[in-house]
Amino acid sequence: MANNEDAVLAAVGPRLRALRTQRGTTLHQLAEATGISVSTLSRLESGGRRPTLELLLPLAKAHQVSLDDLVGAPATGDPRVRPQPIVRHGVTFLPLTRRSGGLQAFKQIFPPGTPTGDAAPKTHEGYEWLYVLSGRLRLRLAEHDLVLAAGEAAEFDTHLPHRISNPGPEPAEVLSLFGPQGERLHVRARPRAS
Repeated sequence: MANNEDAVLAAVGPRLRALRTQRGTTLHQLAEATGISVSTLSRLESGGRRPTLELLLPLAKAHQVSLDDLVGAPATGDPRVRPQPIVRHGVTFLPLTRRSGGLQAFKQIFPPGTPTGDAAPKTHEGYEWLYVLSGRLRLRLAEHDLVLAAGEAAEFDTHLPHRISNPGPEPAEVLSLFGPQGERLHVRARPRAS
């Protein structure tokens, strides 16, 4: 554990220097903004001084970054999901869950006419639930050919041949829950009676 903490603290100096130079700030300007002496700032950046909370707080404020970002702290304990967009065949997927495997949630953005590529329906392991937030979504599922509007939902076994696309002139935004190997979402319409 101590080695991990030492590595995090050792990386603070170079991160401080990079933030300062990226913003075009001199050590003198940063000293004026934080009340920390130029020599202390220089030693922090070079690793000659161990960072403390009383030094890091004014630096985080001056650089307008969170303390976690300033020290490069791991994201443990933070319940917020910071989705990294994935684009496949013109469709943007924003993962809304962090864990791999099990039930996963995505926000999908389908520009008009997407997805691009092979128009043949596909099959794969899993079970999917969709909710259209805005726009329209075309769902071809086995013998069904449906257009879902905002506020409509669909759920299906992905072993059935299916293709999802945007037939409309505007982007379609969709909330999608996917469970592998037939794992199904259980939707409750109203709370259980007490």
